[in-house]
Amino acid sequence: MPAHIIETNPQPFAAKAIDPVTLDIIENALRNARIEMDATLVRTAMSPGIREQGDAFPMIANPAGKMIVGQFGSFIDGFLRGWDGTIEEGDMIFLSDPYSCEGAISHSNDWLVLLPVYRSGRLVAWTAMFGHQSDIGGKVAGSMPIDARSIFEEGVRIPPVKIWKKGEYNEDLIKLIMHQTRKPDWCAADLNALIASCRVAARRIDEMCARFGEDEVVAAMDALLARNHRAMKALIASSVSTDKVSFEDFVCDDGVGYGPYKIKCTMQRVGDKVVLDFDGTDPQSDAAINFYLNENMFKMFFGIYMIMVFDPQIMFNDGFYDLIEVKIPEGSLLKPRYPAALSGRTHALGRIFDLLGALLGQRTPEFLCAAGFSSSPHLMYSGRDQRPGKDGEWFQLFQIGFGGIPGKPFGDGPDGHSLWPGFTNVPNEFLERYFPLRIERYEALADTGGAGLNRGGNGILMSYRFLSAGTVSIHDDRWFTYPWGVNGGAPGSRARKILEKADGTQTIVANKLDSLDVEAGDQLHFITWGGGGWGNPLDRDPALVGLEIRQGLVSAAGARAYGVVADADGQIDAAATAALRTALGAALPAQPDIFNRGGTVEALRAACEAETGLPAPKPPVWHHMAIAAE
Repeated sequence: MPAHIIETNPQPFAAKAIDPVTLDIIENALRNARIEMDATLVRTAMSPGIREQGDAFPMIANPAGKMIVGQFGSFIDGFLRGWDGTIEEGDMIFLSDPYSCEGAISHSNDWLVLLPVYRSGRLVAWTAMFGHQSDIGGKVAGSMPIDARSIFEEGVRIPPVKIWKKGEYNEDLIKLIMHQTRKPDWCAADLNALIASCRVAARRIDEMCARFGEDEVVAAMDALLARNHRAMKALIASSVSTDKVSFEDFVCDDGVGYGPYKIKCTMQRVGDKVVLDFDGTDPQSDAAINFYLNENMFKMFFGIYMIMVFDPQIMFNDGFYDLIEVKIPEGSLLKPRYPAALSGRTHALGRIFDLLGALLGQRTPEFLCAAGFSSSPHLMYSGRDQRPGKDGEWFQLFQIGFGGIPGKPFGDGPDGHSLWPGFTNVPNEFLERYFPLRIERYEALADTGGAGLNRGGNGILMSYRFLSAGTVSIHDDRWFTYPWGVNGGAPGSRARKILEKADGTQTIVANKLDSLDVEAGDQLHFITWGGGGWGNPLDRDPALVGLEIRQGLVSAAGARAYGVVADADGQIDAAATAALRTALGAALPAQPDIFNRGGTVEALRAACEAETGLPAPKPPVWHHMAIAAE
C-alpha cells in the first residue's frame, strides 16, 4: 500500500482460495453495483448529457486501484503518482485536470470523483465516477472552444482536491467552482449525482464484506484479475501476429483551417506481450483537437475490442495490463505537452477505435470491421429564451449526435447509433420541452451507410428549428476523409451541416465552429456520417435491398450501388438487376484492396470544395507556442 494511504488497521489481506460459486456471486454482485451506480446517476443528474445520454463512466477497483468492473479502465495509479497528500477514511477526491492524472480523464469538462472504501480500518476498494459537465466556464458556452491555444481557455481546471476530508464537506471549494460555470444548477446536481453513485457502490462493497469477509472479497477481486489475465494471454497468443502490422487514419481538421492530422499505430506481438507504438503520429495541434491518451486507458480500449470480437463472455478488467506495452511520442497529437488545449479531443479518441479494428483485422480480413461512427459530435445552442413567459432566462443545450455503425463480418451496422454502446439519445420531447427549439426531422438518412454485402449503418439527419435567437457551436469530424469500407465494401458518406434561414436560403457551414449566430425561425440540418460497408455489395440479396427501399434506408437510386434495379416501392426488376450486376462486376479489380478510403488525402483535397462545399484544410504547420515546450 502506498505510504500516503493511511489505515488504522494496516493488516495485510490474507491470501484466500475462492471457490467458484463464491467467486461467481461476488463477480455478479460487483457487476450489479456498477449498474446501480449508473442508475443512481441518471436519476439524480440534471444535465441532458448525463441524465438523458449517459455521458458518465463508473468504476470499482481493488485496493491497489486496478479496475474490477467499469468502462474506462484504471486512472487511480496515475492519480496517486501525482498526489502529494494523504488518503484517509472519510476522504473523497475531486478533480478535472487531465494533466494531473496522466490523461485518465481527457478534458476539463469531465469531473471525476474518487472514493476510497474502508472497512475495519483497512482500504478494501475504490469507487469512482466521472461525467461530462455541460459548462465549466471559459470563453464559449459549453467550454470547448475550437480555437483554444491552451487549456487555460477551456474553463475551470480542478486539481486533485479533497471534496470530503475525514467526513467533512468542503463547501467553500464547491462554491468557488460553481462560480465559474454558466450552469451552476446543473453542475451542482451532476456533482452530487457523481458522489451519490460512488457512495452507493461503497455501500454494496461494505455489504459484500459483511457477508463474505474483507479478505475473501479482496481475494475474489484478485481472482477476477487473474482470470482476465489468463484469458487475454490466450487471446493475444492466438489473434496477434509476431509480424508488425501498421495502420494510419486521420482527424479531418483542427477547426482553424489545418488538417488532416495523422494518427498511426504499429502492432506486434513480442513473446506474450503486444506492443502498440504510435510512432509516426503527427505532432500536437495548436488548436483543441489534441487527445492526451492515457496508456492504461488505451490498454483498456485494446482489451475491450479483443474481448468483444473474440469472446464477449469475458468480464474485462485491468488484469491483463502487463501484457500490453503502449508507446506514445511526447509532443504528438496523442501526448501533447502542457498546457496544450484538449477540449476537442473526442475526434482523436474515437478514431482510436477505427485504428484498433484495422490493426487486429488486417491478418484475418474475414474478421475485419469497416470504419464507423468513431466520434461523438457535439451541438451546443445557447442564449436568452425569447418565448412568451420565459423572461429572457438563460438556456444552454449540450447534445451528442449519433451516426452509422460499420458493416461487420456477421451483419449490417446499426443505423443512427452511438460510438459508446451505453449512450442513449436525448428524447425530442425533452428537447422541445426545455429548450426554445423544435425538431422538424429526425431520421436515418438513406444511402449514407456504405454499400456492401453487409451495409454500413446510416447516419442521422436531425433538423433543429430555433425558436429564439442564440449562438450555436458544432464539433464534428469525418467531413473531409471518409469512413472506410473493407473487403470490397464502399465508404460511408461524410458529415454535413447546413444552416437554412427563415427565407429558405441555405449555407453549408463548417463541422467545427464556435458562436454561429442564429435567429428565430432558422433551421440547422445536422447530418452525421455513415458506417463503411463490408464485402462486395453485388453479393447482397436484392430482396433485402428492396425491403430497405420500402423502409427508407436505401433509395431506388442508391440501390444501384448494390447492382439492384428497383422502383420507389422496392419492386425489383430481376432482368435489369442481373445485367447491371454483370456490368459492374466486370469493372471490379480482380483483387480489391482490403481498405476503401474513397481516395488519397491528396485526391480528397483536390476535390474537397466541389464535393463538400467547404474549402479543403491546409496541411498542418507545426508552429507550437514556446510555452508548450517548457
